Amino acid sequence: MQIQKKEKDNQPMKSIKQDEKRRRRGRLPKIIALLGLLLIVVLGSGGFYLYSQLQPVTAEGQAVKKAVSIPPGTSVREIGQLLEQQGLIRNGTLFAYYAQSKGIGNRLQAGNYNFQVGQTIDELLNTMANGEAVVEAVRFTIPEGLNVEQIANRLAEQKLVDKAAFLKEVNEGAFPEFPFVAQIPKSKDRKHRLEGYLFPETYEVKKGATAHEIIAKMLGQFQKEMKPEWLEALKKRNMTLDQAVNLASIVEREVVVDKERPIVAGVFYNRIRDKWMLQSCATVQFVLGKQRDRITFADLEVKSPYNTYINPGLPPGPIASPGRASLAAVVQPVSHDYFFFVTKKDGTSEHYFSKTFEEHLSKDAKSRGNW
Repeated sequence: MQIQKKEKDNQPMKSIKQDEKRRRRGRLPKIIALLGLLLIVVLGSGGFYLYSQLQPVTAEGQAVKKAVSIPPGTSVREIGQLLEQQGLIRNGTLFAYYAQSKGIGNRLQAGNYNFQVGQTIDELLNTMANGEAVVEAVRFTIPEGLNVEQIANRLAEQKLVDKAAFLKEVNEGAFPEFPFVAQIPKSKDRKHRLEGYLFPETYEVKKGATAHEIIAKMLGQFQKEMKPEWLEALKKRNMTLDQAVNLASIVEREVVVDKERPIVAGVFYNRIRDKWMLQSCATVQFVLGKQRDRITFADLEVKSPYNTYINPGLPPGPIASPGRASLAAVVQPVSHDYFFFVTKKDGTSEHYFSKTFEEHLSKDAKSRGNW
């Protein structure tokens, strides 16, 4: 009887414990759900933070364009800091992690960049990975009619080249990308190999460009100017490119008024055809090394293979850089019977043209009367 009573006394206690267990089991899913919700909120907040930190910066009154200089050896973290300081990104550290996650962090190149506020991080990264830096450019102009020595002096005065290095490259540099260079005749009498081929034009090169790069730029322009139809026309005249450049350089130095260039080219073609001396004062000026208003009879006898008063045919090489008009004049000269020309000396820079020597003497006298 006593044992049964004990068992009866224990039943309420067991019931209480079982209820407690049931209550605990009922709370567990709620706790898990609550923790899950909290985790979602935390992850969502973190994700939103990361997302917002990687979004483009808005201008909001600041300068739209930013110049950023990235020195060689700058790490991706340091680049991130630079961009953050410039207001181009929101978080430099996240920028670095993002760049590394995309496998692009080690490909960012040094240089001077012009970025724009509002660019995406991907746009900034691609610009630096592709090395699309701003190139500091230098402009220079080579006028028609300058010879190699004058071009070298001009560039040296502008601190673009060392004159000696430039001339060495003119005579010895390798330019396989321009086949016409290999076709230039080798002659001990030729003063400079590339004389006549450094095309006169206004150029833009990167700051610090080498003499080789500057020369290549001018040779490239020459190649563009020599149109295929021009080369075909020269072949029909049995004239090589070098001979054409040579003659064009003389026309360039003899003529000021463009409309006369094809006429003067025709004069020289007539003389070459009939095996006359070219008798160009421009070739004498080249030998003398400086421009003179008047050429004396003694000057005409100066000994040099370039002096066309004492040597037949064309000189050993061009005497200057001919421009478009002079090259075109040699390709398409005017057909006529003139063998002589003399400046009018009336301020127009034009010429009198003559068919005979007697007519030339008469017009020469007329020219002298215009002084």
